[in-house]
Amino acid sequence: MLQRREEERKSNSNSLEGKVVYVPRMGCGSARLFCAAFQSIGINAKPSPESDEKTIELGGKYLSGDECYPQRITLGDFLKVIEAKDFDPKKTAFFMPTADGPCRFGQYAPLMKNILKSHGLDEVEIVSPTSENAYGGLGKGTNFVRTAWRAIVCADILRKMLLKTRPYEIKKGETDKVYEDGLKKIYKIISENGKGESEHLKDMVDELINIRQNFRKIAVKYNKNRLLIGIVGEIFCRLNNFSNDDLIRKIEDHGGEAWLSDISEWVWYTNDEHERKLILAGKHFSFSMLGTKLKHFFQRHDEHRLFFPFKEDFKGYEEPKHIREVLNDSFPYLPYTGSLGEMVLSVGKAVYLHGKGADGIIDISPFTCMNGIISEAVYPRVSEDFDSLPIRNFYFDGTLQDLDRDLGIFMELAKGYKARKKIKRNYPRYFKS
Repeated sequence: MLQRREEERKSNSNSLEGKVVYVPRMGCGSARLFCAAFQSIGINAKPSPESDEKTIELGGKYLSGDECYPQRITLGDFLKVIEAKDFDPKKTAFFMPTADGPCRFGQYAPLMKNILKSHGLDEVEIVSPTSENAYGGLGKGTNFVRTAWRAIVCADILRKMLLKTRPYEIKKGETDKVYEDGLKKIYKIISENGKGESEHLKDMVDELINIRQNFRKIAVKYNKNRLLIGIVGEIFCRLNNFSNDDLIRKIEDHGGEAWLSDISEWVWYTNDEHERKLILAGKHFSFSMLGTKLKHFFQRHDEHRLFFPFKEDFKGYEEPKHIREVLNDSFPYLPYTGSLGEMVLSVGKAVYLHGKGADGIIDISPFTCMNGIISEAVYPRVSEDFDSLPIRNFYFDGTLQDLDRDLGIFMELAKGYKARKKIKRNYPRYFKS
């Protein structure tokens, strides 16, 4: 096992040796731990620079305005790397996955390549795995793929602990501090991996238990008056705080608690789509399907091991056992056999969260996002079918908007719904009335 890991280090370093791979900040914690997975196989990786007004300015220089907001953010952050004094094209690579389907996300990597080429920066490498094969081309070996998956799951777990604790903290800022400390500890374990798969996983689980205890030590005052708001929508915009004007904290300031859809949800969706396409291609019984099934088996195994210590903490916050639960919930409105991408996940997850006792659903999407627009078109029917559940789309494009006013109106609707809803929330035992 250790010999195979060393071979993988050498294999990956051939193409990215001496380079820094910059990863977009699709969730700060997720990006950092994903970089740790790269570090574990000898590749130097960093999250792209933090987004700011300079990001919007640089990204806007090369866009017509028809592109979606995440394109502008990721492009602007990468251009900040290029403008840095120590920039060396021979030692720089940008991680930019792609996808098929209706989303403009599939054009991010080609556009970036064209911009680099126009500047004579062909030496800058674009690392671009695709959703078409469930990102099966990610990395040169199974160890990296598995470590990257564990990193994503760990980041999702820490984010869930952060969001279920922070709204109830007594001392402001304490939860963020515990979260940040936890990220650093998990990063260290993932990046300094010199052990076999089982030992590596055990180290992660043991550290997550320690982090769990630190979260539990935070002084909190849980109560049932806060509104539970489900967050769905475009994956980058909902997870990147700069892109959504820090909407999650604003929800907390307005008396809410956010249940944010995880990154792993998208991975499970691409996995399911990959299997479905193999079946459609007549490869139900094939080596390709066998390899896919084995990959999913180990992903499920690792996810279970990492989540297990939080069984009590996440009572009432359980994610779907299988992505088909979300897809089946979406089917009456957007059949996943014809509709593709985040629109089916957003609609299906909205229905799922209603069943978990959510008081309202917010869809965070970039302005003019096709997935957001189509989801918004069917939300009125979803709302009608589920006791007039409040559902609101918030679109972002970097321009100023009266977010507090609009959010305040939505939270009042959610408060009224909470008082009359038929499906009650299953609160963890530590909540008080």
